[in-house]
Amino acid sequence: MGADAGLARTRAHVDAYYSDKLQRWGATPRGVDWTCAATQALRFVQLMRVCADDGRFSLNDVGCGYGALLSFLAERHPGRTVDYTGIDLSAAMVDAAERLWAGAPNLRFAQGSACPAPADYSVASGIFNVCQSIGRAEWERFVRATLHDMRQASRRAFSVNFMAPLAPGMPDVPELYRTAPQPWIDVCARELGGDVELLEGYGLREFTLLVRL
Repeated sequence: MGADAGLARTRAHVDAYYSDKLQRWGATPRGVDWTCAATQALRFVQLMRVCADDGRFSLNDVGCGYGALLSFLAERHPGRTVDYTGIDLSAAMVDAAERLWAGAPNLRFAQGSACPAPADYSVASGIFNVCQSIGRAEWERFVRATLHDMRQASRRAFSVNFMAPLAPGMPDVPELYRTAPQPWIDVCARELGGDVELLEGYGLREFTLLVRL
């Protein structure tokens, strides 16, 4: 299978997985496979550190789901003006987001695998976690391709998160992708030319990479 065909297959699996979650749980944290709103917000806190104290900026939200980040921004950063674009592989997610946020200013949604236009910043929350039955090498091609696209679509910086390895003896779920930070720090620094900051120890077994350009 060629690289392009493999990526298309992986993206189709991701699309189907999250479209099913949305159908079962609706526009809620469970509908994008988070356990609760509190941990979802905690992840957003880390990701948005990449935007520093900018009062107005443009933002690509990769794997936006139903647009939960918009609620977080309105609650935690009411003084900021964000020109927001949400991108998701799932057309059902995009439809739900457009209904939920109809009439709100400075935002748009797009269905697909790539950001439709550059923004000051790009963020992605949780989109690398659930590999399902996709093999590790194929999944990591998807991760790398997504990071390359985020680099091209970001003028100042981008941020992403990953699930960290479990402690010895802890039971794992094979459908989840876990990784040490260093391989992806190396990709972001060496391949993408970023200045990488690693965030850990914020109460979840995961880490966040802030990649400044």
